[in-house]
Amino acid sequence: MTATAKNEEQAPEGAPEGAPKGAPKGAEVIQVRDLVAHWGPRKILNEINLEIHEGEIMVIMGGSGSGKSTFLRHLMALERPTSGSINVLGRDIGSMGVREMFELRKKIGVAFQGGALFSSMTVGENIMLPLHENTGLDRMTMEIMARMKLEVVDLAGFENLMPSELSGGMIKRAAFARAIIMDPKILFCDEPSAGLDPVVSSALDDLILRMRDAMGMTIVVVTHELESAFKIADRITMLDKGDILFTGTVKELKKSKNQRIQNLLNRQTEEDTLDPDEYLRRLTGEELGKGAAP
Repeated sequence: MTATAKNEEQAPEGAPEGAPKGAPKGAEVIQVRDLVAHWGPRKILNEINLEIHEGEIMVIMGGSGSGKSTFLRHLMALERPTSGSINVLGRDIGSMGVREMFELRKKIGVAFQGGALFSSMTVGENIMLPLHENTGLDRMTMEIMARMKLEVVDLAGFENLMPSELSGGMIKRAAFARAIIMDPKILFCDEPSAGLDPVVSSALDDLILRMRDAMGMTIVVVTHELESAFKIADRITMLDKGDILFTGTVKELKKSKNQRIQNLLNRQTEEDTLDPDEYLRRLTGEELGKGAAP
């Protein structure tokens, strides 16, 4: 299985341990078609095609430089692709105007890698910020909603602390609370376990599963943590050098005979063989010009 796994049918036995067995496949909430992206003249994503379904936890993985962070930024409409389309919640984000994009983003939550809490605000003020910016709710209502989300992430009673008074795991939980304060339909998580010890990381994995089950969200997670991915994923997409190497369940991933996938799973290094002519083109700049954005 070298390209896309048989992901049209999600077998119940393929559901990861810790996730609902036989997790149902809902309607498509994200559709990516022939997505191409460049940074300057360098092609980062090469004709990506992917569907993500309602209520699904999709984990995006890949080695360093595989394009996973760039892919996430495009899914969140933070970057415009060179070509191709991304459909989110039934709308083509490439054809949206500013006001339409603003309304769509109210339905999307983002948990940033470092938490991205404002150091000058209390935890409660950080969590209420999206409500301040996007609703006309009164202060008391917003405070109640913030406390409710703090209960969800097991931080009840911490609303008056400053971010500097929180541990790394608590900052991640507070970031989750802010990301879900608007009850989003889709939650994007960038490296939620990065920099945390195994116990705290496992607790965050449990939190992600609980949030999906309790709120019915679709969750897209970018991570390089294999143990975390295996625990939370309904399906995993593996990127490699801008291409999708694999999409399927955890069980299918483990059974893959693709050597690149097995190297990533087993943390085995690879040595690339570079053709002398290709090396010369790189030095002269010809290589970067190939396939450049128009």
